[in-house]
Amino acid sequence: MKKLLIVDDQMGIRLLLDEVFRREGFVTRLAANGMEALQSVEKETPDCILLDMKMPGIDGIEVLKRIKNAWPEIPVIMMTAYGEIELTDDALKIGAVKYFTKPFDIYEVRDAVSALFEK
Repeated sequence: MKKLLIVDDQMGIRLLLDEVFRREGFVTRLAANGMEALQSVEKETPDCILLDMKMPGIDGIEVLKRIKNAWPEIPVIMMTAYGEIELTDDALKIGAVKYFTKPFDIYEVRDAVSALFEK
């Protein structure tokens, strides 16, 4: 089973992504902030992470750094609001494999995650 961690402080986005990926056969876990995300990865390593860039507390860039330091093999796809585009270069340099700008096309996100498992 493909395990996906969805990290976003907006409940609606978490729930939408959860529904789409469960239908695709993924086992999903949800985290509302960076600390929950790190705790979740420590408990059970996911096969992929969808990670919001801006969250209260530990932001997505810091979570990405910590994940890539401890679990460099986990692919991370970042999600960011339109106004945060300048941070995407940093995320890609740190090790994110891709990013999507909100509002995103849910099917493009689904296809990008699915493509990671086809490799």
